Amino acid sequence: MLQNIGVPGLILVLVIALIIFGPSKLPEIGRAFGQTLREFKTSTRDLVKDEPVEEDEEKQKQKVI
Repeated sequence: MLQNIGVPGLILVLVIALIIFGPSKLPEIGRAFGQTLREFKTSTRDLVKDEPVEEDEEKQKQKVI
């Protein structure tokens, strides 16, 4: 979906955001968006790292039984 926007589409989105939110709010919105993406990335990395550990624990439990 985002791959088809292109440069003119991004410029249009930025102009609309500038009109709606004003120049003083755009940096705050950008920072909040960046923090949200960063937290999402770290949480997904943590979930991916935890998965093999849980699988190993299940295998160990099955070996005991």
